Amino acid sequence: MKKQLFALLFALLPITAFAAGGASVPHSMDPDLSNKESLQNGMKLYVNYCMGCHSMEHQRFARSAEDIGIPQDLVEENLIFSPDLAFNDQMQIAMHGGDGESWFGVAPPDLSLMSRLRGTDYIYSYLLGFYRDPSQPLGVNNTVLAASAMPNVLEPLQGVQEMVCAETDQPVAGQSPDPLSGKYQSCDVLKVTQPGAMEPDEFEEAIYDLTNFLAYAGEPSKLQAQALAPKVLIFIIIFGVIAYFLKREYWRDVH
Repeated sequence: MKKQLFALLFALLPITAFAAGGASVPHSMDPDLSNKESLQNGMKLYVNYCMGCHSMEHQRFARSAEDIGIPQDLVEENLIFSPDLAFNDQMQIAMHGGDGESWFGVAPPDLSLMSRLRGTDYIYSYLLGFYRDPSQPLGVNNTVLAASAMPNVLEPLQGVQEMVCAETDQPVAGQSPDPLSGKYQSCDVLKVTQPGAMEPDEFEEAIYDLTNFLAYAGEPSKLQAQALAPKVLIFIIIFGVIAYFLKREYWRDVH
């Protein structure tokens, strides 16, 4: 039995490592699929800011709308911009992979399963990690994925974010402390230098909502499973009580 448990543990280790995305990320977030308002705002942000380049081929407008509580007429009026797409269609884009590769150097990936591939902490940190970098072709860089080929499409909401240096007591690799202050210079602090349409707290909440929607899209059936779980538990409890009294009745004559 112990050998079987160890074999199962080692079999699951690669899956766990793969799901974590293999990257160190500075922020974390816990998806809340019961928060319909967050999911609705996340879908709105995805369609308006991400869907120009990133498809979601394993998800349909109708399925998303039904799961997160958006009426069909609102989806058709506000979230479907292409005349070639209908309410029951997959969330596809007009841009071909070859065009994206020639424009950005790499084809923008489909986001249907991105939350399962990279993890929500990675996505959340990535979307918060853009900063101005004139040395890059698109003028921006990213703290999670250096030299990212993606432009910072959310800059109008966040504003211009830049990497600034700050003094710290923590040692910095390859750097000697200042002889007078004894402090180190840490150049990994992000600061919004030109405000956007949102305050920093509002922007972080918006990124949470967007990541939350991507977490839902990675496993849409999870919403149904969570809704069904209490009913299943109630059934098991009731069935257990009935089975117990039935067992007592069957064994009464034996004892």
